[in-house]
Amino acid sequence: MKPLLLIEDTASLQMVYESVLRGAGHEVVSASTAAEGAALFQKHAPDVVLLDLMLPDRSGQELMRDLLEIKPDTNVIVVTANGSINRAVEAMRAGAYEFLLKPFNEQRFLNAVENALDDGNRSKPTTSPGTAPGAFGTFVGSSPLMQQVYARIRSVGRSMATVFITGESGTGKEICAQAVHEKSNRANGPFVPLNCGAIPSDLLESEVFGHLKGSFTGAIADKPGAAAVADGGTLFLDEICEMDLNLQTKLLRFLQTSMIQPVGAPTPRKVNVRIICATNRDPMEEVRRGRFREDLYYRLHVVPIHLPPLRDRGHDVIEIAEASIARFANDEGRAFTGLDEATKQLFQQLEWPGNVRQLLNVLRHAIVLHDGPLVTQDMLPLDLRHETEALSHAPTAPMVGAPPRVALDGLLGKTLAEIEQLVIEETIQRHGGSVPRAARVLDVSPSTIYRKRESWAKKP
Repeated sequence: MKPLLLIEDTASLQMVYESVLRGAGHEVVSASTAAEGAALFQKHAPDVVLLDLMLPDRSGQELMRDLLEIKPDTNVIVVTANGSINRAVEAMRAGAYEFLLKPFNEQRFLNAVENALDDGNRSKPTTSPGTAPGAFGTFVGSSPLMQQVYARIRSVGRSMATVFITGESGTGKEICAQAVHEKSNRANGPFVPLNCGAIPSDLLESEVFGHLKGSFTGAIADKPGAAAVADGGTLFLDEICEMDLNLQTKLLRFLQTSMIQPVGAPTPRKVNVRIICATNRDPMEEVRRGRFREDLYYRLHVVPIHLPPLRDRGHDVIEIAEASIARFANDEGRAFTGLDEATKQLFQQLEWPGNVRQLLNVLRHAIVLHDGPLVTQDMLPLDLRHETEALSHAPTAPMVGAPPRVALDGLLGKTLAEIEQLVIEETIQRHGGSVPRAARVLDVSPSTIYRKRESWAKKP
């Protein structure tokens, strides 16, 4: 068995780490400088390296890049002081397997090492013979952009690092989070998704951390929060940028301590949860606008995964469509087998603003209302057929200097408050009754819309 390589310049800490590792049955070789570490790495070719980022002769991050260039499948666990979390985040993005912030306890240290040792297949593809090159969990698509996503999921799966998923609405962020969970050593534990944008802010704390009976009006029984339910598994916080600022503070404390305190509980308790979060917004822009805490952003944005929009994925749209047609046809008892050539060409030309979710809705519509064997353009929903007609006509150039026309019929004569209510309700209706989607279009928090609708309902 290959020894672990420990590179730590503080002699007392080096002795403590060696003692803990050897007590757990691991063989260890140690170095105090980057140069010594590089020499031992060449000699032993270890599978796991424990690396302090602050070394006397060279940056630990630069050393890590050199080690990974020599042996890319090495699992590097970086160690740094609590005040240097930005360095740890940068190291994760550069290929580190895991990071430990000093001070950490013995069990956390050993868990990180065991996870790194167990992950012997980190860089190997997970598809079996006969599987499509792009098949990965429930994802479908073999485009280069998605192959990069699959590789990132494989590499981060067994780490405890927080994953931050970004991408437009409908690109499959929850599917991505589920895939990370299934590639982790927590796969047998619970996967608990929570949509932060779909829950009013005054209820969100209870949903995340739980509450005790009688802790507030309506609390008729004890309720475990999502964080407690996810103990031993993964908590997926979707639409994280919708979270109220006060709750962001409590989430940051939870990430730092792993302690939860249900509403009304006298004392906190510890849980073992991995956090994955997602948003369809630009998180740094939310930080700049003061809607998302900067310290929470850096705590969460350790390993980013960006899901590309469907319009940038080339032939993936056809792969997804044909795989979905087979499933829907089976569900609905229809004889569909695929798309005709004209529809294939059209699907690759469309913008798909709703991404994969929109594509699936279009196909479900066609299969429910028609029968096969092929999906043709005349089976598509009316709004998509209008878009088809627009693509077939060359665009006309707008008049230079002409201002955009805005239809004001029905608004003139109303108060500003009445106009606001009309616009909000119409936006919600046009987005299938979804308050979070309407809120994104209107660039407000869903909780703002919930409060306004509640106040309108109270009016006589």
